[in-house]
Amino acid sequence: MFNNFTLQNPVKVIFGKGSIAQLPKNIPANAKVMLTYGGGSIFSNGVHEQVINALTGYDVIEFGGIEANPTFETLMAAVEVARKEHVTFLLAVGGGSVLDGTKFMSVAIPFEGGDEWNNIVKRKAKYGEALPIGAVMTLPATGSEMNSIAVISKKETDEKFGMGHPLLYPQFSILDPETTYSLPKRQVANGVADAFTHVMEQYLTYPVGAEIQDRFAEGILQTLISVGQKTIANPEDYEARANLFWAATVALNGWISVGVPQDWATHQIGHELTALHGIDHARSLAIILPHLMRYKLEDKKEKMIQYALRVWELSGTDEELVEGAIQRTIDFYESLGIPTSGKAYGIGDATINEIVKRFEERGSAFGEHGDIDAKAASDILKMSIAE
Repeated sequence: MFNNFTLQNPVKVIFGKGSIAQLPKNIPANAKVMLTYGGGSIFSNGVHEQVINALTGYDVIEFGGIEANPTFETLMAAVEVARKEHVTFLLAVGGGSVLDGTKFMSVAIPFEGGDEWNNIVKRKAKYGEALPIGAVMTLPATGSEMNSIAVISKKETDEKFGMGHPLLYPQFSILDPETTYSLPKRQVANGVADAFTHVMEQYLTYPVGAEIQDRFAEGILQTLISVGQKTIANPEDYEARANLFWAATVALNGWISVGVPQDWATHQIGHELTALHGIDHARSLAIILPHLMRYKLEDKKEKMIQYALRVWELSGTDEELVEGAIQRTIDFYESLGIPTSGKAYGIGDATINEIVKRFEERGSAFGEHGDIDAKAASDILKMSIAE
């Protein structure tokens, strides 16, 4: 059944060439701005210079070094600086990880309850205010630029958790496809795979008659399939980059998730692989999704057939369509240079046992039916390392 829903997305998207110049129109003139970024690629690709030039006349301080999987420890160092300097506006410049970390900072800076990991990330306390956030995105992947979700890791305990709250929406996000031209091929491939899996988590469940959401989702998937290789082969193909950027954004901005059941078990298991092995987020998802599809074949059969017919334009019996859907998904990840076997990353029984332990301790159960528990996670992971 098509579910009731409420949809409100307040993010202002500023898209296209030269759009960084619009920063002064979107940040209060009296703001004290903290500029956050990652490993420093924004210096080599010229984005930092564009941002600083656009912020002429503003009081700006900078904090760099936010990791690809942003760590609580690094972010709390930034929080302390921001508190000391009385920052009033946060500007994330980089990929989804920088923005995710900045979202955490936005609620942590004014928070007075202490124990920010448990109270904010694990949501054991309520928080009621946040600093405003803007974003200049340089990597199409996570969709963080148009949603209220963040994923934060803790080095000390090898944990990774997602958090979400309406306060975490950026006020605006600037998306200039030209800022992505210098990205390494690995990061572009990861971005395509990440966005693809985001759509699959919301789409590949069971039919509820939500035709608009299904058609939107199928269109995003087909776009990613179409432009994925183009963006890797020709970094300065503006049209391909623009379509990838927008596809990654709308893959997780709420449009295709309303009124429909969602899965997200692939992400929950994948987070543990990243926490334990340091595997790139997108690559952890590719290890899980095809095997989860096979494990949940009966529950997902109707949607898998629809996916095979509409997205991959396959034909055949129901069994052939289901098998084709799984194989085409594997082939797609592999075509991006992303393995779908856990063995490629040294995953073995010790890792699986640790993930099972964590699921059992937390009472975790995910998936559209809430039945991807510790045992199911174990079975799916074992499938991923089988010969």
